[in-house]
Amino acid sequence: MLALLGGIFVLHITTIIILLVATIDNAWWFTDTVSTDIWGRWDLINSVWNYTSLPTDYPQDYLQAVQATSVLACIFSILGLFVFVAQLFTLPKGQRFTFSGIFMFLACLCIMIAASIYTDIFHREAKDSDGWYGHSYVLAWIAFVFTFISSIIYFVLRKKTA
Repeated sequence: MLALLGGIFVLHITTIIILLVATIDNAWWFTDTVSTDIWGRWDLINSVWNYTSLPTDYPQDYLQAVQATSVLACIFSILGLFVFVAQLFTLPKGQRFTFSGIFMFLACLCIMIAASIYTDIFHREAKDSDGWYGHSYVLAWIAFVFTFISSIIYFVLRKKTA
C-alpha cells in the first residue's frame, strides 16, 4: 500500500510540475523568429531575443480564458495534493479519496479548456502557417492526461481497512 501511495504522490507531483511549466514557460507557439506563450512574445531581432507584448489582433477574451484556466488548473492540482495528504490522515478507513479526485478532475477540465481554446482560436491564419506548437503546448495536453488519470485513481482508491 505504501508503494501505491508513493506512486500516486509522485504522479501528482509530476503533474503539478508539468502544469506549472506549461503555464509559465514561453513555448506555446514557435516560428523561426518568434516564440509565443500565453503571457507574452519573444521576437528575434538582430540575433537578440526581445520580449514584447502579445499582438493586438489576438482575441483578448479568449486569451484571458486560456490564461485563467491554465492558472486554475495549477491551483486545483496543488490543492488536490494538499487535500490528498490531509485525507491520508483524516479519512476514515474504507472511504474513497473523493475530494482529491474532484480537485484533480477540475484541474483536468481547466487545462483541457485552456489547450482547446488555444488550439481552436490562435494561429489559424495563413501568416502563421510556418509556425509550430511548442513544448509547453504539448505539456499542457500531457498534463490533461495525467490529471485525468490522477482523478480516476483518486475516485477508485480506498483507504485501506486493515
